[in-house]
Amino acid sequence: MRWLTLLALVISPFVSAVTLDELQQRFTEQPVVRAHFEQTRTIKDLPQPLRSQGDMLIARDNGLLWDQKSPFPMTLLLDDSRMVQAINGQPPQTITAENNPQMFQFNHLLRALFQADRKVLEENFRIDFTDAGEGRWSLVLTPVTSPLDKIFATMKLGGATYLESIELNDKQGDRTDIRLSRHKLTPASLTHDERQRFAAP
Repeated sequence: MRWLTLLALVISPFVSAVTLDELQQRFTEQPVVRAHFEQTRTIKDLPQPLRSQGDMLIARDNGLLWDQKSPFPMTLLLDDSRMVQAINGQPPQTITAENNPQMFQFNHLLRALFQADRKVLEENFRIDFTDAGEGRWSLVLTPVTSPLDKIFATMKLGGATYLESIELNDKQGDRTDIRLSRHKLTPASLTHDERQRFAAP
């Protein structure tokens, strides 16, 4: 039996090659994901990068909640109909497809990135998917639709079981790196407090 185990270890990388369809299936099986994020923005005209961190929640049926803790409090909520942003205790600002269609399109796309929504990605990008071995993967997206192709050069995603990194390279030469860690799948549904935040006007 020992040789069977060794054989399985040898051939498993070839048997379990990751595909984009499999990646989307992985994410589909994660109805609610909570994670810690660290974001670094490198802007060519600034001597030091801008850093922020906080917590992120992506719920398949509800949307995305971005809860920045430092360097100042900022929350961002995305769902199918709106984007709501509140900075440092100020009154929230709401963006919809009606009052700012381009911004809403981008934020709708941001949610698709976190969920590896193949249909949305194929409509907006040229896709280069790579199986990195041992269950890891990388995805390079080159925009092909406007206004994305006027703003971004590439978007790069990477991870394994979860999405772990996002790199946004814009046409101005600036770059945003997001690192996700401490992923949690439980509870598998939103808590009462989380539901209230998505339901807030």
